[in-house]
Amino acid sequence: MSVTSDHPGVKIHKSSVVDPDASVGAGTSIWHFSHVMAGSQVGENCVIGQNVMIANGASVGNGVKIQNNVSVYRGVILEDAVFCGPSMVFTNVLTPRAFVDRKSEFASTRVGYGATIGANATIVCGNTIGKYAMIGAGAVVTKNVRNHALVLGNPASESGWVSRTGERLGSDLVCPRTGEQYRLGDDGLELVE
Repeated sequence: MSVTSDHPGVKIHKSSVVDPDASVGAGTSIWHFSHVMAGSQVGENCVIGQNVMIANGASVGNGVKIQNNVSVYRGVILEDAVFCGPSMVFTNVLTPRAFVDRKSEFASTRVGYGATIGANATIVCGNTIGKYAMIGAGAVVTKNVRNHALVLGNPASESGWVSRTGERLGSDLVCPRTGEQYRLGDDGLELVE
């Protein structure tokens, strides 16, 4: 890992490419065989795993962890503290064809603060994943996911709720790790202050 003058405070493995016009925050580490393209934004203190591509027009917040073999396409917005598991997939068009140019049809996808996307999950473009939501490994998300929702399966459906720390909640909506109490709101769960 080395630090370059183009991206001070960023550790970049020698096998990776970070274009000079990419914005990458201090404290971020970019591991083997990754490409951060010009026009992309990556926040501070992120971990970008092996073989990750972050495209022009993609936005990655602070403290994000992207595991190996993930492509973050234009229009994907990862808010702070998002976790993307290995080999999970973002799509960018709904009806792709190799012989039809659909670049003007790329749909935006937003992943809320603190959300987790499990290994090999697929997030169909145009959807929003709420804050602290947890997408199970292999799930296929075809619609919006509420805050703190646990979704599993293909197509993904709500299977329960998780706390801010990722613990599955029982019917009392109390986090077994922290004792925090939650209640159901319009967009999913919210913390009782």
